[in-house]
Amino acid sequence: MTHSHSNLLAKEHSPYLLQHQHNPVDWQPWGETAFAQARREDKPILLSIGYSTCHWCHVMERESFEDPKLAEYLNAHFISIKVDREERPDVDKIYMTAVQAMGLGGGWPLNAFLTPDLKPFYGGTYFPPEPRQGRPSFLQLLQRIHELWTTKRQDLNNSAEGLHNKLAQHLEREAPANAVFLTRQLQQAAQMFKGEYDPTNGGFGGAPKFPRVSQPFFLLHYGANYQDPEAVKMVLQTCEKMAAGGINDQLGGGFARYSVDAQWLVPHFEKMLYDNAQLLGLYLDAANLSTNPVFAATARHIVDYVLRDMTDREGGFYSAEDADSEGKEGKFYCWTQTELAALLSPAEFKVAVKYFGITEHGNFLDHSDPNPLPNQNVLSIVSPALSDTELPLLNEAKKKLLKERAKRIRPHLDDKVLASWNGLMMGALARAAVILDHPAAAAAAQKNFAFIRTKLWDASTQTLHNRWRKSHRDDAQILDAYSFLLGGVIDLYETTLNPDTLAFAIDLADAMLKKFYDPQIGGFWQAPKGTKDLILNVKEDYDGAEPSGN
Repeated sequence: MTHSHSNLLAKEHSPYLLQHQHNPVDWQPWGETAFAQARREDKPILLSIGYSTCHWCHVMERESFEDPKLAEYLNAHFISIKVDREERPDVDKIYMTAVQAMGLGGGWPLNAFLTPDLKPFYGGTYFPPEPRQGRPSFLQLLQRIHELWTTKRQDLNNSAEGLHNKLAQHLEREAPANAVFLTRQLQQAAQMFKGEYDPTNGGFGGAPKFPRVSQPFFLLHYGANYQDPEAVKMVLQTCEKMAAGGINDQLGGGFARYSVDAQWLVPHFEKMLYDNAQLLGLYLDAANLSTNPVFAATARHIVDYVLRDMTDREGGFYSAEDADSEGKEGKFYCWTQTELAALLSPAEFKVAVKYFGITEHGNFLDHSDPNPLPNQNVLSIVSPALSDTELPLLNEAKKKLLKERAKRIRPHLDDKVLASWNGLMMGALARAAVILDHPAAAAAAQKNFAFIRTKLWDASTQTLHNRWRKSHRDDAQILDAYSFLLGGVIDLYETTLNPDTLAFAIDLADAMLKKFYDPQIGGFWQAPKGTKDLILNVKEDYDGAEPSGN
């Protein structure tokens, strides 16, 4: 497509917003300018939320937001706003909760329709360009909402008001009086988590399978502290199975976000900093509790990946890598049997085929249109037991494959630096420095600490900014930035005992208490009280893919 058209996102710094700067849709960033226009022109708002490495966000952009006909309709009848959920998790949380409360599922891209005073009345995730399986096309949906907006406005307003009140009740949870924390509650949680265990493949729950690190992390600590060997065994088995699966990049290290199957084989190939930070912590704990060398080796491999591919030269850690390269999911990571045969010596090829379970037809179905890639193999460990003569051949094969892969077109890198996720990674690297005796991890954690203090912390106002990219920082105030960073700084202090590090942790904790703490009933708000662009304030209590700031 031609890039003659630019919208207001061209002035933004988020890689996700910049991906949409040439869409024919008149996108605007989240803010008072767009809200005022919606009020002035009396139009509903289409709020579209995603992130730069989101596969289905790319699909919907190609199919709908790059379509001039659809854009023309949107521009005439709606005010269109784009939000990067990684920069504004507080905005995402409110509208995700709303869409889920309507019974419309959750996920990204999230597309919500709001009144000019930002109250949601309808929404969903991905909408197809053509009617499909009884679902309307995105254009049909827009036409229907415009029609209701002009003919049944009061109904939409009432529905928005009702939903808003329901959300407010749901989000304003009262703390019980004189709550006491009991060991029994830990035991109940452990029993519940253990009930979700998959004894065949490891992990908790079925396909698609996410590491959901908070869950194994809890069980491992619970099992070690309360003498529950079964809980510990479940987590160690999960760590073994994940390390052997395709979700773990067998050549370059680091984990993808989830696997589409129950056996950790075929990943959704995007790699997120927050997953790898938490998984590094989990594998370090596993290495501490077990003599199995796989755990320390996997942790070391994550460190290699982060230092090689995810570190800014000034010391910040990048946010994510995409699933797609050249418009095809997994193209960077997968191999055909023919490619391996051409690249490796016959002896290396034989060992690689055995170890990684390579087949002629492959184990991954590329679903991109047109011309899907045939016979793709995701590398996973199928036959781990190798002889003393086979091991050096495997290592040589891996080196050759990694070198060859480095010549391929890499997936898109989201190069923004988030204080929250950097805090998670800084803490994990500080622990890796000690547990793995890894000087490079120690140096990276220290350099990251210096980077964040210089680029994202304002000592004069005791303010932590959430995002830094290309010498520009944002103004969002997010609990996760303060709390995750505080955790990481304390881990760093415990490994260095540098009093200056501890002094910074105390400043950060004081600022966090002042901005986010609710002295009435306890807990921390996700954004400071009175944040003007939020219709509700939220306390996040759920450990999802990322831990809750609370």
